[in-house]
Amino acid sequence: MTSTRSVLAALAAVALTLTGCDRQEPETDAAATPAAAPAQTTAADGTILTMAQRDPDFTTLVSAIQTAGMTETLNGGGPFTIFAPTNAAFEKVPAARRDALTTPEGLPDLRRLLTYHVVPARLDGASLVQRVQAGGGSLTLTTLQGGVLTARVNAVGSIELTDAAGGKSRVVEADMIASNGVIHAIDTVAEPG
Repeated sequence: MTSTRSVLAALAAVALTLTGCDRQEPETDAAATPAAAPAQTTAADGTILTMAQRDPDFTTLVSAIQTAGMTETLNGGGPFTIFAPTNAAFEKVPAARRDALTTPEGLPDLRRLLTYHVVPARLDGASLVQRVQAGGGSLTLTTLQGGVLTARVNAVGSIELTDAAGGKSRVVEADMIASNGVIHAIDTVAEPG
């Protein structure tokens, strides 16, 4: 994870330098114009879901995706960028709420919560940083759920998300490249409001 953070910091520095040289019109809706896959990335060997299934930090997320009946969607063509809460992020959610989300009555809320973490575009860390800078310091991302996440680059160079409820989450590991998108691990579950 430390090397990924170092790579993200280096990508952020390069993106900041490049955006200062080549100013573009800000794009506020990532769903409207998906970014291309990063050139330095090798071919991915699995979908977002299969890659998450291989990562021990995403067992709670994978279980929630399966419970919500979203496996077909996240194994689909995409492209998707998923801001994936880690197991530790889910532990911050009160146990009573976690339990309620997995009941038959709670499944619509679980789907709403999970789709709020998915953006229908391929956005690697460098693309996110570049778009944040081009947008004057923030980028509005429309999620599959239909809500909005706002991305910013914080003082230490990490990508930070603000959800509809005003909560903040930070990307703790970026650029897990899949055949149908990108996974960015986050430290807090985002709330759709």
